[in-house]
Amino acid sequence: MEQLDKIDTKILRILQKDAKKTTKEIATMLNLTVSPIYERIRRLESLGYIKQYVAILDKKLINRQVTTICQVSMRYHNEAFIEKFEQEIQNLQEVQECYHMAGQVDFLLKINVASLDDYHDFVKYKLSKIDNIGVLNSTFVLKEIKQTSEFYI
Repeated sequence: MEQLDKIDTKILRILQKDAKKTTKEIATMLNLTVSPIYERIRRLESLGYIKQYVAILDKKLINRQVTTICQVSMRYHNEAFIEKFEQEIQNLQEVQECYHMAGQVDFLLKINVASLDDYHDFVKYKLSKIDNIGVLNSTFVLKEIKQTSEFYI
C-alpha cells in the first residue's frame, strides 16, 4: 500500500469531518491550488483510502432512536454455518453493523429501530429465523456518549 504524505493525511482529516468540502475549499485550507488537491483526492479514492461519501442521519429525526447491541452465539461453529449467518445478516436492514468476534460471543450486532416493540418483532420474525443461533443477548443504549466515523490519522 502506498504511503500517505502529510498533505494526503490532512485531506483525509478534512473529508472525514466534512465530506461536502469542495476541492477549492480544501485547497484554500491547505494553501495549495485546486488541481493537485483534485488529483490527490482522486488518487486516494482509487487506492481505496476513501471508500464512499455518506450523509450521517439524525436517528431521532428518522425514528430509529432505539439502539441495541446484540451478542449472538452460534450453536455450531463450522464454516458453512458462519458463512450462512454472514450472508443472511446482510439482508436485515435493521442491522447497521455486524462484527465476527473472538471470545465469548461469535457476532456483535448494532441494531437501530423505532421502539422496543419493533426490536421485539425484529428478533421474533427476522433474527431468530436464521439457523444455528444458540444464544442472543441484547443490551440497550441509554445514552450515546460518543459516536464518530472518523479515524485518528
